Amino acid sequence: MAETQAAKRLREYETIFLVKPDLTDDNVDKLKERVRGIVSREGGKVLRFTVWGKKKTLFPVAKQPRAIYVHTSFLGDGKLVAEIERNLRNIDEVTRYISVKIADEVDPESRPVLEDLKLAGDVEETRPGAPADREGGFRGGESSEFAGGDSEEESSEEA
Repeated sequence: MAETQAAKRLREYETIFLVKPDLTDDNVDKLKERVRGIVSREGGKVLRFTVWGKKKTLFPVAKQPRAIYVHTSFLGDGKLVAEIERNLRNIDEVTRYISVKIADEVDPESRPVLEDLKLAGDVEETRPGAPADREGGFRGGESSEFAGGDSEEESSEEA
């Protein structure tokens, strides 16, 4: 009896992977279905896929300044995570991935399967009000006000 209860309890994981920015929505859906198939084949349960959209990366990944971010939340065990990461490593369109354990001992019956989400992502870099347009920064009187505010705090602490 204890073995059947232990078998029903799974861990909750989330995996975020980046795909090349020139991929179409259909190809991203095919990648999602491939991961969904791996999870179901290995005895896991997909809770939700969220496509965060095309976003700018901190540094170029695979010589691209942007990537499509895909987040998935699922229930499974360590072997399932290893299998998902092995498959993601072999897909040319996937440039980076990371998996994180969220919780131990999760009852699969208590976690509902949520519908997939697709978010818009970032707008292009040429949007008005981008940091390139606001190069003024703190100059002139503004910086001296901040310097004066710091010195007043220091003098009040000394007293």
